[in-house]
Amino acid sequence: MVVALMLLLQSFMTPGANIADAAQATKFRVYQYDKALKEFAKEADAIRYAQSFNYSHVEQIADRKWLWNNFPRYKVYQRGESNTRLEFRTYQEALNVAKTLKDVHIRDLQNVGWVYDSYPRYQLYQGDKTLPNWSFQTLDDAKKEAVKWGNAHIIDLSTNKWIWDNLTAAQVSAQSAGTALYQLVVDGEPVADSKLYSFLKNAIADSAAIANSQVVHTARNEVVHSNVPSFEVRQNSKLIRTYIGLDDAVKYAKTLANAEVLQSGKALWSSYPYLEVFQGDQKIKTFHLLDSALSYAKDYANTTIRTLDGRILWSNIKTLQILGWNGSSASSTILSHVANTQGLSIDSPTWFELTAADGTLKDSSDGAVVKALKEKGILVTPLIHNGFNRKMTTEFLKSAAAQQKFIDALVKRSAELGVHGINLDFEEVAGADRAAYTAFVKQLTAAAHAKGLKVSIDLPRGSVSWNHLTAYDHAAIGAIVDTVIIMAYDEHWKGSDKPGSVAGLKWVEDGVKQYLDYGIPRSKLMLGMPFYVREWRIAPDGKLVDNRAIFMKEIPKLIVDTGAKGEFDAVSGQWKYTYSKDGFTHVFWAETHDTVLARIAIAKKYDLAGVAAWRLGYEDAELWTKILRAK
Repeated sequence: MVVALMLLLQSFMTPGANIADAAQATKFRVYQYDKALKEFAKEADAIRYAQSFNYSHVEQIADRKWLWNNFPRYKVYQRGESNTRLEFRTYQEALNVAKTLKDVHIRDLQNVGWVYDSYPRYQLYQGDKTLPNWSFQTLDDAKKEAVKWGNAHIIDLSTNKWIWDNLTAAQVSAQSAGTALYQLVVDGEPVADSKLYSFLKNAIADSAAIANSQVVHTARNEVVHSNVPSFEVRQNSKLIRTYIGLDDAVKYAKTLANAEVLQSGKALWSSYPYLEVFQGDQKIKTFHLLDSALSYAKDYANTTIRTLDGRILWSNIKTLQILGWNGSSASSTILSHVANTQGLSIDSPTWFELTAADGTLKDSSDGAVVKALKEKGILVTPLIHNGFNRKMTTEFLKSAAAQQKFIDALVKRSAELGVHGINLDFEEVAGADRAAYTAFVKQLTAAAHAKGLKVSIDLPRGSVSWNHLTAYDHAAIGAIVDTVIIMAYDEHWKGSDKPGSVAGLKWVEDGVKQYLDYGIPRSKLMLGMPFYVREWRIAPDGKLVDNRAIFMKEIPKLIVDTGAKGEFDAVSGQWKYTYSKDGFTHVFWAETHDTVLARIAIAKKYDLAGVAAWRLGYEDAELWTKILRAK
């Protein structure tokens, strides 16, 4: 945050809420599966919004406690296959749909196996022919259909036996005396010393004594009856036994943990818990109940809760950290800023300042704000600056006693406040003080770490071609502190001699690459992004007159009021707007929701720790819904 911009900020401090108004900050977050959608101040509003989505839930932001969800309890499978349209909150809803389908079962997702099934136990034949719709659950139903046909018989699918027929004595005699066409085979080869059969019933009866045998109609080369078991019982994917009948397979599978009954590769019955907890790509435990899975998963880092079919319901895998600077020490302003956000991870109020070379610390901190933000799950890392006073900073860095005084006071107060850490923003430091400043950062970080405090530092985007001439030894400082925030803005600043974007996207991305070239780990880097633009005023002769900063949220109205015309600037990746007023040309490069999301995408592309916004209050509330979803 450069001097000119800081002075500008101070003139824009707006009255905000008091501590009590912190209650209006968002407390509840809506997710669909594991993706955050939106945040709300009131639980009822969050639930109302969540009800518009399937597989949604509402969490309390501070502790990620689940308050509401609409995950299904019952799931309908047809021949082992299902989809999200066959998932239901109640058993009755599932049953109503299941009864309109054939060959289905309903699973209670909190238990093993099924609570309903309509798989067939009987098959009707006419001669040696059958039809797909001649499968029945009960013998009575099979007989009701059979009476419509002559030369019919019924096979009990559990035993594979011929249990009923309506053949007349004449039909039995005729078929027994007919041409012998039926042969017993195993693995496609005729059974040794076996005869050919004329009467199908006799062939079926004899095949029952031969494991894995089939009855083949030799003239048609067609299998008309099979004793090859079609149901597999597998435990942890390993084949244990096979069965001819589904019920016998299920009965045995119930004696095993993590077992399935499969037919043609499809699971018709399962005792696998529906919920699985993964750490990274490794499954570490399974659960029937969501509450139990959540309780377990929260104790491990980098975990996800997944359904048996692979959908992620919850995750604590590292997400992009979102830091917001307040640019203010006023408690009311800080709380009003935060109330406007969603997904904010860290808030950085401007609470501390080095005001004299003797190490005097100005303290504007407020413990009540820290408490209010921590209750909402937001970490606090107050910003410490040097008033951007180069001469005073040089004298300060010459004095070991002054530095010790400053560090002692800062760390003591930060620990008393219970903040997460401190954010060091010393600017306008002389290049000649490079070594002294690095030594100061090292001393401050060691003292902070001794009190359990993290240290982040704000460094200019700069350029590898001349950063070695500045006070900021990026590589050395990056090895000392916990986080380095790249101030990737002011590509063109108040003192620039030509107009341009505050932070063109290519310029920003090149800056990230440079920081990585310094050897600073990705996990330590956060990308600073501007919530403001700079409007440039140009005289008729083409000379630059002056410029001013404009808040991001003011841009849409400015475009409408001035009739500014926009054209896409491929160099910056932004829309460039131009309008005329009082004989001057005004030009600015717009910061929009899309450009903010593009900056976040750069941070994600390079796997950085997060992004940091300068500053809160310059943006509109709707942007935060998009940031929440992007993080």
